[in-house]
Amino acid sequence: MTATETATQTTQTTQTTQAEQTVETTQTSPTAQTAKALPAPASTIRRPRHPYRAALGTARGRTGLVLVALVVAAGLLAPLLAGHGPTDQSGLSLAGLGTPGHPLGTDDLGRDLLARLLYGIRADLGIIAVAVPLGAALGCLAALLAAVHPVADTVVQRAFDLILAFPGLILALAVTAVLGPGPLPVILVIALAEIPAFGRLLRTGILVQRSREYVTAARVGGTSSGRILTRHILPNAADPLVVQIAVSLTVAVFIEGAMSFLGVGVRPPQPTLGAVLSQSMPYLAQAPHFAAGPLITVTVLVLGLSLIADALNRETRR
Repeated sequence: MTATETATQTTQTTQTTQAEQTVETTQTSPTAQTAKALPAPASTIRRPRHPYRAALGTARGRTGLVLVALVVAAGLLAPLLAGHGPTDQSGLSLAGLGTPGHPLGTDDLGRDLLARLLYGIRADLGIIAVAVPLGAALGCLAALLAAVHPVADTVVQRAFDLILAFPGLILALAVTAVLGPGPLPVILVIALAEIPAFGRLLRTGILVQRSREYVTAARVGGTSSGRILTRHILPNAADPLVVQIAVSLTVAVFIEGAMSFLGVGVRPPQPTLGAVLSQSMPYLAQAPHFAAGPLITVTVLVLGLSLIADALNRETRR
């Protein structure tokens, strides 16, 4: 066989092989395209995390949750953790730390400081747990009324301005002068102070969402104004309100503490953190541990709430 014939056979063999590969690729390509077009298995799909869950899963969110949970647990378990009642008196006055039967010592009247601290946490948590949701509900209701009609909007805005015109201390003294000391005036003062914050925040969110294209499309499609407001606008304007709740809880802790510290809050001998701190002022040099408990507790609670608010704010702004 000559070299020319060998080269010819080699060329024919190569062409035949390429043709077979082309046919196989053509036959299998629809299957490959179909496989690519099929959706990934459900187990491999990564769904986006809810912003609130993602916020609480961050380092800030987890730290804040742990701090707040510790304080809340201490307040809820006060009857189990305290070995004495908050008003039970003993013969020991201003006993120091580590006194048998009184781990945190006693106050000037011989009452156990641990028991007063735990029951004070419980009283504070009960007040802010009622006051902040009440203020949020009233503020959001006022914002919804403002969104209905321009005249209602003007009235609501002037009402917010009137509330903000009163300094917090003057507002607290005015309410206490009418109702007298007790938990109810504290709740009302906190709720009144928080109404403008929630109302203006929701009103701003409603105005922003009204100008969005999806609202225009729903309106052109014949959707009623009430349904647009409740089903489309409010869910998209709610994220800042969640952050504001955490911020308002922090503010409520300070308001309650300040009112009790000034003697216009909860009546003695009912313990609150502000009342225990106020009672310790004359004895700071003699018994500094007297004020340490409420100060540390307020610091931990406020720090935890601030970390949660910051984590929620970071995630909802993404």
